[in-house]
Amino acid sequence: LGSDCCLSPQAYNIHVNGVLHCRVRYSQLLGLHEQLRKEYGANVVPAFPPKKIFTLTPAEVEQRREQLEKYMQAVRQDPMLGGSETFNSFLRKAQQETQQIPTEEVVLEVLLSNGQKVKVTILTSDQTEDVLEAVASKLDLPDDLIGYFSLFLVRETKDGAFSFVRKLQEFELPYVSVTSLHNPEFRIILRKSYWDSSYDDDVMEHRVGLNLLYAQTVSDIEHGWIPVNKEQHRQLKALQEEASSAELPSRLCPQFIRLAQTLKYYGYLKFDPCVTDFPEKGCHVVVSAGNNELNFQVRLPSEQIKEGSFKVTRMRCWRVTSSVPMSNGPSGSSPGKSEVKLELAFEYLMSKDRLQWVTITSPQAIMLSICLQSMVDELMVKKSGGSIRKMFRRRVNGALRRSESQQAVKSPPLLDSPDASREPMAKLSSKLTSVSLRGISHSSSANDVGANDFHGNYAFEGIGDEDL
Repeated sequence: LGSDCCLSPQAYNIHVNGVLHCRVRYSQLLGLHEQLRKEYGANVVPAFPPKKIFTLTPAEVEQRREQLEKYMQAVRQDPMLGGSETFNSFLRKAQQETQQIPTEEVVLEVLLSNGQKVKVTILTSDQTEDVLEAVASKLDLPDDLIGYFSLFLVRETKDGAFSFVRKLQEFELPYVSVTSLHNPEFRIILRKSYWDSSYDDDVMEHRVGLNLLYAQTVSDIEHGWIPVNKEQHRQLKALQEEASSAELPSRLCPQFIRLAQTLKYYGYLKFDPCVTDFPEKGCHVVVSAGNNELNFQVRLPSEQIKEGSFKVTRMRCWRVTSSVPMSNGPSGSSPGKSEVKLELAFEYLMSKDRLQWVTITSPQAIMLSICLQSMVDELMVKKSGGSIRKMFRRRVNGALRRSESQQAVKSPPLLDSPDASREPMAKLSSKLTSVSLRGISHSSSANDVGANDFHGNYAFEGIGDEDL
């Protein structure tokens, strides 16, 4: 979450994942603060910027904005406060009010991986898990399998494929999120949201789960996300054709999925081509996320293609930053919107005694960060003996909640800043899975980046020499 000043001294824009989510007044934020204090106690809730009797000077306006931004970040990063219905419902209500979309019944179109459209009748004020439940109900997906799937905001490309923007969160209203973009290229798609392929067995126990998994696997192969050689393509095509003409395709679909599971990139999410500084600056790379790793297919300046993987368990921490190159123009000039760059940087244990920062410059940096976070969450849930089946819980007092096993993954301890020797950049804002695009006059260095901007990795703590 990030904020910046609007025209009114007491109105603030809250950006979520780089996009305007809502506009709120100081008094609304104060009301949220007081409600959180009432529910969780003064010793749990962060300090809130105090009221001022007199009109604020421009310097005081900026100071308050920074204080409110830090406050919202602190609340969001606290596993108890950030996951609370009080906080999330505040953001949902503010989103609806800002976009001026009244509460009414609408038909929302959700895509499946095979291009099939599922139309569900919902309220514009329905939150993400309400919509997910409505889609599951329309498809006859059993309740205990809902937690294996999520809704994603995607952008449809010219070739019919999808570029993933983000996983829809609990603090947003899917209908409002997609319609407020005013662009038909943005769609909502249903896709499995786990990484460990052993969970496929649970999903394939039910006909609808099996069909969804089969459709996603076929789509990933057709779009080249799962590369296949000629023999593999022949075998898969034969199974696919047999399944489409068979009276009992449910007997053949598992065979198709089992064969696909043996392929290297099965279950991976493929990202658009971007740029990395590893193994050297300016390398073009295609990043894929899956199997608890980020896979790099790097094109070196020599045009040589190299491939390698970074395991999530060896990432000590990561952060998402928004930045622009330092300008040599007039001091009053501001960078154009097209110049803004999103970066995901992670600190990686290259060898037993060597940590190194690796940076990916991509418009999808936030989605990459969300993938890393969900991999860590899944590892920690599995480590604690939990299961995905238990990660989704039915309505409690009218609100859908995630179970305690998922919320138990706490925020990490504070971590050191990265190496300051990187290329000088004018830092706009650095946030985990969230960006506020706001200019700052001084250059960015390690000291400018607060420890709260980093996402530490509990899975890293369990690494041993055998992992090296």
